[in-house]
Amino acid sequence: MLNSFESLFLPETPGLWHLIHTRSRQEKALAESLDARGIRYFLPLIAHSRTYGGRKARVELPMFPGYLFLKGSLEDAYEADRSDRVAQIIRVQDQVKLAWELQNLARALVEKVPLDPFPFLKKGVKVEVRAGPLKGLQGIVELRGKRDRLILQVDVLGQATSLEIDAELLQLIEK
Repeated sequence: MLNSFESLFLPETPGLWHLIHTRSRQEKALAESLDARGIRYFLPLIAHSRTYGGRKARVELPMFPGYLFLKGSLEDAYEADRSDRVAQIIRVQDQVKLAWELQNLARALVEKVPLDPFPFLKKGVKVEVRAGPLKGLQGIVELRGKRDRLILQVDVLGQATSLEIDAELLQLIEK
């Protein structure tokens, strides 16, 4: 299912989602600090190739630079703030929607689907993947090239990511 992310998205997991806006390049360091304190968080990372001194290296960079999602109490969010790695704690108004959006991202990451940054969309057709390893994944579809692109949005950030998918695997979600 969702491996290590699984417990974050269970309804019985205590706490609320908080969006943590980090200081520049502090996402991974904050995640390590939270992990050491036993505070639950979600930091989606994407593998990138970088060249250092003529050598290629694979590095994992945050999907949403400057942001980390914390699931816990307000005291947990304040504990993160005390690390001096936080610029701002943003309250999440629609907990259910954010949990759904993050669960979709986690599922795509677990399946190791190549993800690309994508402009945030206000309008589009909501679909669900009906077959294959991503069955049940929901997002917004847009035609781009030979294959369709499934857009996974995070409204609270105003950002999105996308993946290529065959149109025959998609089913329209009724409003």
